[in-house]
Amino acid sequence: MKLELDRSAFIAIDVQNDFCPGGALAVKDGADIIPLVNKLSAFFKYSIATQDWHPQTHVSFASSHLGANAYSSIIINGQENVVWPDHCVQGSRGADFHPSLRMEPYRLVIRKGTRPELDSYSAFYENDGKTATGLDGYLKGLGINTVVLAGLAFDYCVFFSARDAARLGYKTMVVEDASKPVGSPPGSVEEAVKDMQSRAVAIIKSGDILS
Repeated sequence: MKLELDRSAFIAIDVQNDFCPGGALAVKDGADIIPLVNKLSAFFKYSIATQDWHPQTHVSFASSHLGANAYSSIIINGQENVVWPDHCVQGSRGADFHPSLRMEPYRLVIRKGTRPELDSYSAFYENDGKTATGLDGYLKGLGINTVVLAGLAFDYCVFFSARDAARLGYKTMVVEDASKPVGSPPGSVEEAVKDMQSRAVAIIKSGDILS
């Protein structure tokens, strides 16, 4: 696959300790994607990383809601949301990027989910759908028209980032073998794929780019 590298960006989503084996919200085999993510970030002229960066009482934590169990869905601010184990707490080891992730290629780190009352799956917007992270303005300033996404997790933060990228007018690709899913609730992966395909998001393999 040929890309116009001067107008393309790679976005690595949340490759952090808490989402890898041994972490508070570990994605199965999450660390296995890191060698491919490293190859992709080095391939692109413009690479950006995102980092979940939550305060200790974050709204997405089950512990912030009396009687809520992790991985269950509850109503928050009138919307249904999944709540999670405490994870990626600001300044904690769990919030750090995985030590195997090579940081040299990244020009920008977007920290998201920093407000106690608002979660942020997407690299572009908080979960209210209107509070911008600043990434869109950064990319538009560089003249970027294509984004390639990978990371953790395929059916949550990668998916929501791809959805917003497509809505903002970027040609959007998700590297399936450089991403891993949570897979909860059942069907989340299939629903994410169906939704992305309906938005003309291309689901590709790393070899489509690196070869």
